[in-house]
Order: sequence, then structure tokens, then C-alpha cells
Amino acid sequence: MAAAPVWSVDPRTGKQREQVAVEATAQEVDATVRAAYDARASLADRTVRAAFLRTAADLLQDSKDHLVEAADAETALGPVRLTGELARTSYQLRAFADIVDEGEFLGVVINHPDDTATPPVPDLRRYKVPLGVVAVYSASNFPFAFSVAGGDTASALAAGNPVVVKAHPDHPALSELVASVLRRAA
Repeated sequence: MAAAPVWSVDPRTGKQREQVAVEATAQEVDATVRAAYDARASLADRTVRAAFLRTAADLLQDSKDHLVEAADAETALGPVRLTGELARTSYQLRAFADIVDEGEFLGVVINHPDDTATPPVPDLRRYKVPLGVVAVYSASNFPFAFSVAGGDTASALAAGNPVVVKAHPDHPALSELVASVLRRAA
């Protein structure tokens, strides 16, 4: 069975604009998740992670005109709203980069031992670690803020988790463009 084509559609006319991709097979999804799992080490360094998030924000803003035009062509949400949403997305990426720099996301707790307490308190230390690959499912009504580079992706990357995104079928061309920005940032 041939893979189904993924088309960009003009919401104003309902007409197909261009074929953007083909739907991934179960085997391709599995291979992508495995590749993301294997890429965990590249997110281990907090300094690199923060720089990646900031670079992604900068590149998104550098591509603003092209991205907003593509988003409007697929969503009809209008340039004013989409420009604001893109700015919000870039802000989120930078905000998460700041959190990575601060280290607060680790939630470090150190309970010092106290042998005089009843019962005695042991030396306990804990901190948060990345869980692994995170799946993000894009929303149709927020093509930037809840999509390929949106807050869910930004927070997962900030925590050190690789991300696999399921692009929304209502804005596949934009999703491809934003994914290419993230690849350049990486």
C-alpha cells in the first residue's frame, strides 16, 4: 500500500496548494523514535541546550515574514495574530533557555542527615532527570505556540528530552518549515 500524500490546503478556498510530504509508516515512526532516543546524549549539556533554544528563537524571528506568510496561507488566521503567536513562541524558547541556565528545573533537594531525630533522618539528595523521548501533537488553532517549536516542545527540550512531533494536518507546510528552522538551530 502506497503512503498517503500530505497536502497543504488553502482554508479560504479548500483547494490543495502543494504536496508537502507523505504520511509516515509505522516502521518510519518507530525508526524516528529510536533515532530520537539515540540522540539523548546531544541534549545532556545544559549550556548546549540553552544555546540551541536561543538559536531556535532567533532563527524563527529571522524567518518571521516567510513563516507568517506560510502560516496564513494554511490557516487564514491573519498576519497580525500569527506574528504575535510567533513572537510568543520565540519568547517561550528564550524563557526556557533562561530556566536551563538557572538550573531551577532540576528541582534539587538536599536533606542533610540528622541522627538525633526519631527516627533518624538519612542523607537524601534528589533532582529531576529527563525521562526520554517526548511526543508532541500539534494543535490546529495555534500553528506556532502549540506546534513544532511551541511550548510543549520547548519545555521538553529544556528538560533534556528529545522530541518527536506529530505535525497537524491543517498546516503541514508550515510544520516542515519550522522543523527545518529547528534543524538549522541544532
